[in-house]
Amino acid sequence: MNLSPNPARICAYDHIGIRVSDKSRAIAFYQALGFIESATFPLYEANEMLSADGVRINLIFNGARQPKAHNALLDAPLKLPGLTHPAFVVDDLQALETWLHEQGITITEGPHPIGPRRVALFIRDPDGNVLEFNQLINGDQ
Repeated sequence: MNLSPNPARICAYDHIGIRVSDKSRAIAFYQALGFIESATFPLYEANEMLSADGVRINLIFNGARQPKAHNALLDAPLKLPGLTHPAFVVDDLQALETWLHEQGITITEGPHPIGPRRVALFIRDPDGNVLEFNQLINGDQ
């Protein structure tokens, strides 16, 4: 593949779309994490949710319910190409970890360092979508 360089500068990251199978359950879960619904897009079966610091996600409400929240990209032996998870930066990973335990939300991995700049933990939403939470270390913000 011989592509020429993109002439437009990529200035920022806007959002990630997360496909879910149950609208009210997903909204409640992501609200508990700290997002609020800021817009709805009925024509696209989606919404927009924002954190207090302006981190944006879209929930897409047309997902098929899977038994035991099977994640086709991560749980099958054949690793298909695709986006596997969003990663969010938090200011206090230990506080998040305590809250997750109090809420009965399973931490599927971590917390542990990943490289020299972050400590991470992973959870899954009710549909099995993987979410990573990082606390940056060594002054990297």
